[in-house]
Amino acid sequence: MITHINHHKNHIIILSGSLIAIGFISGFMGTKNLQDIALIIATIIASIPIFIKALQALRMKAFSIDLLVSIAVLGALYIGEYTESSIVTFLFLFGDYLEMRTLEKTRSSLRELVDLAPQEATLLRADGQTETVPVEDVKEGNRVLVHPGGKIPVDGKIVYGKASINESAITGESVPASKAIDDLVFSGTILDNGYIEMIAQRVGNDTTFAKIIELVEEAQESKSKAEKFLDKFANIYTPSVVILSIVVYLFTRDLHLAITFLVIACPGALVIGAPVSNVAGIGNGAKKGVLIKGGEIMDTFSKVDTIVFDKTGTLTKGKPEVTDIHTFSNINQDTLLELVAKAETISEHHLGQTIVKAAQTRKLDLSTIELRDGEAIKGNGIKAIVNNHNIIAGNRKLMKAENISLEATVDQYAVVREKAGNSAIFIAIDGKISGIISIADQIRDDAKIALTQMRENGIKKIVMLTGDNKHTAEAVATELGLDEFHAELLPENKVDYVKQLKSSGHIVAMAGDGVNDAPAIATADIGLAMGKGGTDISMETADVVLMADQLMQFSHAYSLAKATTRNMKQNILIAVSVVALLLGGVLMGNVHLASGMFIHEASVLVVILNAMRLIRFNLKPTKSVELTGAAVKV
Repeated sequence: MITHINHHKNHIIILSGSLIAIGFISGFMGTKNLQDIALIIATIIASIPIFIKALQALRMKAFSIDLLVSIAVLGALYIGEYTESSIVTFLFLFGDYLEMRTLEKTRSSLRELVDLAPQEATLLRADGQTETVPVEDVKEGNRVLVHPGGKIPVDGKIVYGKASINESAITGESVPASKAIDDLVFSGTILDNGYIEMIAQRVGNDTTFAKIIELVEEAQESKSKAEKFLDKFANIYTPSVVILSIVVYLFTRDLHLAITFLVIACPGALVIGAPVSNVAGIGNGAKKGVLIKGGEIMDTFSKVDTIVFDKTGTLTKGKPEVTDIHTFSNINQDTLLELVAKAETISEHHLGQTIVKAAQTRKLDLSTIELRDGEAIKGNGIKAIVNNHNIIAGNRKLMKAENISLEATVDQYAVVREKAGNSAIFIAIDGKISGIISIADQIRDDAKIALTQMRENGIKKIVMLTGDNKHTAEAVATELGLDEFHAELLPENKVDYVKQLKSSGHIVAMAGDGVNDAPAIATADIGLAMGKGGTDISMETADVVLMADQLMQFSHAYSLAKATTRNMKQNILIAVSVVALLLGGVLMGNVHLASGMFIHEASVLVVILNAMRLIRFNLKPTKSVELTGAAVKV
């Protein structure tokens, strides 16, 4: 019954409006009885969905706006104000319809994401035949074909072919990315040209795309502090309005005035203003490849005054390369690299993986080398037994902890490499320094302009915390104009520093790669993860996830948080001002029931339309810095 009525709400609005028109025409023609009948029927028809919602709220022990309107309509019918009762119910229903339509538009970004979800996949069977199946039937390990123009149905790794792939559904970036064998591809992205065969690694609800949709849905449903306050306020305000309208009647003995007061005081715009801003802001972020996990996070993010960055993979591109291999004994470079690379195969650290890639690039065969008793020392390096040699690779702290002395020539060479912007990895074989592997990264092209924009938008302090050496850290800090940098830190040191900033009164955002920096990200007021493709830990630990792995997205997210909070405050001010003016007009006799209801509904639409501006919010380019593409090696 209730569902049936809601389904036909549009028809009810049209019928009610038609009857009101008939009533006015009848009144103009002098047939008062027909006018009253038409307006009463219009009131009854339009009141049905309003009364039902009011009763539902009462069952939940809640005083809703529908309840206030229901009381007012019954009062208007009682005193014979059929014109006003019919217009009030019509305007309320019509306003509700317009609210739903505009609210749907604020959720358009989420709907667009859902529409992009792939429905089918083409599988390559063991006998060489292909089969098209629903995407939910794809299993891990299946070989999936994707042709030009096709949607990639699951997350996986390319095993054959190459292609240009539009990843805007994941990253917000419209520029296609080139993909080849061994590259990862993600569900929901589109193959512009080329052809690939891939092995499914994540399917169903485990795909990155599915997680993005889930996170955005949860975020849009979550409430900011302002929304939570307004919910509590409405629960007190609504019954208070009923009591005040009774007080007005007792003082004035004017039932019409009391009913008008009751309707005009409805907190409709006040209740809707904050949630619609929240939904629109989070939707904008999702469209731009920024996942902001809820209204409360949006509110806190807007107050951030200090940003702490990790270096590698955050301020730098995270694609380090081996730039030099220097030996201090009779061992040759390839042998040194083989032993260290084999040891580093157990490490997840980016520098360790860089060494492994360097060995692969030189076509060194690591499969013939024996590895045992490997151990990664967090933040310092690695120890392992490789081909019966005791291999230690890492920084100065690790060498000191293992009682391995650094000769003056070794240390001098390392400092020279570090001042040139390299990370120097000391290699000890059987207790003696045998070489140094130099690894360099590059500052992100958008780092300087993004940091400048964030400063212009309210960030007062930018700090870099890194496990790298002080010389490399200084080179990055100088190039980017950072306020502070701290080098050679362990993950727990980063946590301590973030706690120190918070205790001194700063609202801190911590940006890192979502793996080594997870503890510091979790400690900060706002944790932000850089990571294309959205690793599990970055999505779970961080409050904000940048899917395109770009600092300009960070700048956009910060400005969006400020704009959303500002928009929320504007809506609250508009709602309160309109109610105050209308109530003043009611008590002075200048505002009547129908006209007041019209203005009330108009104010609801104004706050929604104001919030919808956030859907098109885009950060304006800063004038202070031109994007030139920093190519400084660090």
